[in-house]
Amino acid sequence: MKNGILNFMGLFAGILLTACAQESPYNTTDFKIQSVSVTAEKDLGVLVWEIKVDGKAGNTVPTAVGQLDGAPVLGYVFPTTLKSTDVGFSETEGIVALALTSHPDFDDTPLWDENNDTVYDNDGVIWHPHWVVLHQDDRVKGGLSVKQFKKADAVVLPPTNPEMPMFMDSPGYPVTTVSQSIKVVVPSYRMNHRTDFNYDGVTAFMQVNTSKASLPMLGVYEVFSIASGDLSLPYNVN
Repeated sequence: MKNGILNFMGLFAGILLTACAQESPYNTTDFKIQSVSVTAEKDLGVLVWEIKVDGKAGNTVPTAVGQLDGAPVLGYVFPTTLKSTDVGFSETEGIVALALTSHPDFDDTPLWDENNDTVYDNDGVIWHPHWVVLHQDDRVKGGLSVKQFKKADAVVLPPTNPEMPMFMDSPGYPVTTVSQSIKVVVPSYRMNHRTDFNYDGVTAFMQVNTSKASLPMLGVYEVFSIASGDLSLPYNVN
Protein backbone atom coordinates (compact mmCIF):
# COMPACT_ATOMS: atom_id res chain seq x y z
CA MET A 1 0.00 0.00 0.00
CA LYS A 2 2.80 2.40 0.96
CA ASN A 3 4.71 1.88 -2.29
CA GLY A 4 1.52 2.37 -4.28
CA ILE A 5 0.86 5.70 -2.60
CA LEU A 6 4.43 6.88 -3.11
CA ASN A 7 4.25 5.99 -6.79
CA PHE A 8 0.92 7.81 -7.00
CA MET A 9 2.49 10.94 -5.52
CA GLY A 10 5.37 10.68 -7.97
CA LEU A 11 2.92 11.36 -10.79
CA PHE A 12 2.41 14.86 -9.40
CA ALA A 13 6.02 15.80 -8.66
CA GLY A 14 6.67 17.52 -12.00
CA ILE A 15 3.42 19.48 -11.87
CA LEU A 16 3.94 20.59 -8.29
CA LEU A 17 7.58 21.55 -8.66
CA THR A 18 6.62 23.66 -11.67
CA ALA A 19 3.89 25.27 -9.59
CA CYS A 20 6.48 26.15 -6.95
CA ALA A 21 8.18 28.38 -9.50
CA GLN A 22 5.08 30.54 -9.89
CA GLU A 23 4.72 33.83 -8.07
CA SER A 24 1.68 35.27 -6.34
CA PRO A 25 1.00 37.85 -3.62
CA TYR A 26 0.77 34.98 -1.13
CA ASN A 27 4.06 33.34 -2.07
CA THR A 28 6.12 34.80 0.78
CA THR A 29 8.55 33.51 3.41
CA ASP A 30 5.50 32.77 5.57
CA PHE A 31 5.02 29.72 3.33
CA LYS A 32 8.65 28.79 2.65
CA ILE A 33 9.05 25.50 4.51
CA GLN A 34 12.13 25.10 6.65
CA SER A 35 11.24 21.76 8.26
CA VAL A 36 8.34 19.41 8.97
CA SER A 37 7.80 16.92 11.78
CA VAL A 38 5.24 14.63 13.39
CA THR A 39 6.00 13.59 16.97
CA ALA A 40 4.14 10.96 18.95
CA GLU A 41 3.75 12.00 22.58
CA LYS A 42 2.88 8.54 23.90
CA ASP A 43 2.36 9.62 27.51
CA LEU A 44 -0.35 12.03 26.34
CA GLY A 45 -1.80 9.85 23.58
CA VAL A 46 -1.37 12.53 20.91
CA LEU A 47 0.65 13.32 17.81
CA VAL A 48 2.03 16.82 17.33
CA TRP A 49 2.28 17.89 13.69
CA GLU A 50 4.50 20.88 12.93
CA ILE A 51 5.66 22.92 9.95
CA LYS A 52 8.38 25.53 10.41
CA VAL A 53 8.85 28.28 7.84
CA ASP A 54 11.41 30.97 7.12
CA GLY A 55 8.91 33.74 7.87
CA LYS A 56 6.07 33.91 10.40
CA ALA A 57 3.77 30.91 10.24
CA GLY A 58 0.10 31.77 9.85
CA ASN A 59 0.79 35.49 9.55
CA THR A 60 -0.45 35.69 5.94
CA VAL A 61 -4.16 34.93 5.39
CA PRO A 62 -6.23 35.17 2.20
CA THR A 63 -7.84 38.40 1.06
CA ALA A 64 -11.62 37.96 1.13
CA VAL A 65 -13.54 38.17 -2.16
CA GLY A 66 -16.98 38.40 -0.54
CA GLN A 67 -18.50 35.14 -1.79
CA LEU A 68 -18.03 31.39 -1.73
CA ASP A 69 -17.48 30.96 -5.48
CA GLY A 70 -13.84 31.81 -6.11
CA ALA A 71 -13.03 32.05 -2.42
CA PRO A 72 -9.28 31.79 -1.76
CA VAL A 73 -7.87 29.22 0.67
CA LEU A 74 -4.32 29.05 2.03
CA GLY A 75 -2.94 25.87 3.52
CA TYR A 76 -0.12 24.22 5.38
CA VAL A 77 -0.61 20.60 4.33
CA PHE A 78 0.74 17.21 5.44
CA PRO A 79 0.27 14.57 2.69
CA THR A 80 0.53 11.10 4.28
CA THR A 81 0.47 7.37 3.57
CA LEU A 82 -2.47 6.90 5.95
CA LYS A 83 -5.54 5.04 4.71
CA SER A 84 -8.83 6.88 4.34
CA THR A 85 -10.36 4.50 6.89
CA ASP A 86 -7.76 5.55 9.48
CA VAL A 87 -9.39 8.97 9.79
CA GLY A 88 -13.06 8.03 9.53
CA PHE A 89 -13.74 8.01 5.78
CA SER A 90 -14.98 5.01 3.85
CA GLU A 91 -12.35 3.23 1.80
CA THR A 92 -11.32 5.27 -1.25
CA GLU A 93 -8.25 5.81 -3.41
CA GLY A 94 -6.23 8.97 -2.98
CA ILE A 95 -3.84 10.72 -0.65
CA VAL A 96 -5.01 11.32 2.90
CA ALA A 97 -3.74 14.72 4.02
CA LEU A 98 -4.06 16.85 7.13
CA ALA A 99 -4.54 20.43 5.95
CA LEU A 100 -4.33 23.52 8.18
CA THR A 101 -6.29 26.20 6.36
CA SER A 102 -7.50 29.80 6.46
CA HIS A 103 -10.33 31.25 4.32
CA PRO A 104 -12.21 34.42 5.38
CA ASP A 105 -15.13 34.06 2.95
CA PHE A 106 -16.77 31.02 4.56
CA ASP A 107 -16.79 28.84 7.66
CA ASP A 108 -16.66 25.06 7.23
CA THR A 109 -16.29 24.10 10.90
CA PRO A 110 -19.91 24.34 12.14
CA LEU A 111 -19.19 22.47 15.37
CA TRP A 112 -16.30 24.66 16.47
CA ASP A 113 -16.02 28.28 17.63
CA GLU A 114 -12.35 28.98 16.95
CA ASN A 115 -12.45 32.67 17.91
CA ASN A 116 -14.54 31.98 21.02
CA ASP A 117 -17.17 34.68 20.35
CA THR A 118 -20.15 32.26 20.75
CA VAL A 119 -20.86 32.54 17.00
CA TYR A 120 -20.01 29.32 15.18
CA ASP A 121 -20.07 30.41 11.54
CA ASN A 122 -17.79 33.46 11.37
CA ASP A 123 -14.27 32.21 11.96
CA GLY A 124 -13.07 30.60 8.74
CA VAL A 125 -10.05 32.93 8.68
CA ILE A 126 -8.73 31.37 11.91
CA TRP A 127 -6.26 28.59 11.10
CA HIS A 128 -8.03 25.26 11.55
CA PRO A 129 -7.57 21.61 10.47
CA HIS A 130 -9.20 19.38 7.89
CA TRP A 131 -8.68 15.79 6.94
CA VAL A 132 -9.01 15.54 3.16
CA VAL A 133 -8.46 12.97 0.44
CA LEU A 134 -6.55 14.42 -2.49
CA HIS A 135 -6.45 13.01 -6.00
CA GLN A 136 -4.89 13.87 -9.34
CA ASP A 137 -6.75 16.60 -11.19
CA ASP A 138 -5.29 18.08 -14.35
CA ARG A 139 -8.04 20.72 -14.51
CA VAL A 140 -6.13 22.89 -12.02
CA LYS A 141 -2.57 24.18 -12.18
CA GLY A 142 -1.48 22.46 -8.98
CA GLY A 143 -2.55 19.08 -10.35
CA LEU A 144 -4.57 18.09 -7.27
CA SER A 145 -8.03 18.59 -5.83
CA VAL A 146 -10.07 17.33 -2.90
CA LYS A 147 -11.90 14.20 -4.03
CA GLN A 148 -15.63 14.71 -4.59
CA PHE A 149 -18.56 12.31 -4.64
CA LYS A 150 -22.20 12.33 -5.66
CA LYS A 151 -25.01 12.30 -3.11
CA ALA A 152 -26.13 8.90 -4.36
CA ASP A 153 -22.71 7.36 -3.65
CA ALA A 154 -22.39 5.10 -0.61
CA VAL A 155 -19.82 7.25 1.18
CA VAL A 156 -19.00 7.31 4.89
CA LEU A 157 -17.71 10.54 6.44
CA PRO A 158 -16.83 11.27 10.06
CA PRO A 159 -19.70 12.85 12.04
CA THR A 160 -17.64 16.07 12.28
CA ASN A 161 -17.69 16.62 8.50
CA PRO A 162 -18.93 20.00 7.17
CA GLU A 163 -21.64 18.40 4.98
CA MET A 164 -19.97 19.19 1.67
CA PRO A 165 -19.83 16.58 -1.16
CA MET A 166 -16.10 16.00 -0.73
CA PHE A 167 -13.90 13.70 1.29
CA MET A 168 -13.36 16.37 3.93
CA ASP A 169 -13.65 16.43 7.70
CA SER A 170 -13.53 19.29 10.21
CA PRO A 171 -12.12 17.46 13.24
CA GLY A 172 -11.63 20.48 15.51
CA TYR A 173 -8.05 19.73 16.61
CA PRO A 174 -6.28 22.72 18.22
CA VAL A 175 -3.97 24.68 15.91
CA THR A 176 -1.37 27.14 17.22
CA THR A 177 0.93 29.55 15.42
CA VAL A 178 4.00 30.85 17.24
CA SER A 179 6.80 32.67 15.41
CA GLN A 180 8.05 30.36 12.62
CA SER A 181 5.94 27.38 13.64
CA ILE A 182 2.41 26.17 13.03
CA LYS A 183 1.33 23.10 15.01
CA VAL A 184 -1.74 20.91 15.38
CA VAL A 185 -2.34 18.31 18.09
CA VAL A 186 -4.17 15.14 17.04
CA PRO A 187 -5.38 12.52 19.54
CA SER A 188 -3.99 9.12 18.57
CA TYR A 189 -7.39 7.43 18.79
CA ARG A 190 -8.75 9.86 16.17
CA MET A 191 -6.40 8.33 13.59
CA ASN A 192 -6.62 4.63 14.44
CA HIS A 193 -3.55 4.88 16.73
CA ARG A 194 -1.34 4.92 13.63
CA THR A 195 2.29 6.00 13.99
CA ASP A 196 3.76 3.86 11.20
CA PHE A 197 3.09 6.23 8.31
CA ASN A 198 5.15 8.51 6.10
CA TYR A 199 4.42 12.14 5.36
CA ASP A 200 5.64 15.34 3.72
CA GLY A 201 4.94 19.04 4.07
CA VAL A 202 3.43 21.36 1.45
CA THR A 203 2.20 24.95 1.45
CA ALA A 204 -0.34 25.89 -1.18
CA PHE A 205 -3.00 28.22 -2.55
CA MET A 206 -6.39 26.66 -3.20
CA GLN A 207 -9.67 28.01 -4.50
CA VAL A 208 -13.35 27.13 -4.14
CA ASN A 209 -15.55 26.66 -7.21
CA THR A 210 -19.35 26.45 -7.08
CA SER A 211 -20.25 27.67 -10.58
CA LYS A 212 -18.25 25.70 -13.15
CA ALA A 213 -18.86 21.99 -13.67
CA SER A 214 -15.55 21.79 -15.51
CA LEU A 215 -13.57 22.61 -12.33
CA PRO A 216 -13.29 20.88 -8.95
CA MET A 217 -15.07 22.25 -5.91
CA LEU A 218 -11.73 22.74 -4.13
CA GLY A 219 -8.59 22.62 -6.24
CA VAL A 220 -4.90 23.31 -5.69
CA TYR A 221 -3.85 26.18 -7.95
CA GLU A 222 -0.38 27.00 -6.68
CA VAL A 223 2.21 25.21 -4.56
CA PHE A 224 4.61 27.48 -2.70
CA SER A 225 6.97 25.01 -1.02
CA ILE A 226 7.56 21.27 -0.54
CA ALA A 227 9.50 20.08 2.51
CA SER A 228 11.17 17.14 0.75
CA GLY A 229 11.64 19.05 -2.51
CA ASP A 230 10.19 16.22 -4.57
CA LEU A 231 7.01 15.21 -2.73
CA SER A 232 8.39 11.74 -1.96
CA LEU A 233 6.86 11.55 1.54
CA PRO A 234 10.20 10.54 3.10
CA TYR A 235 9.53 11.48 6.72
CA ASN A 236 8.68 9.12 9.59
CA VAL A 237 6.87 9.78 12.86
CA ASN A 238 9.29 10.58 15.67
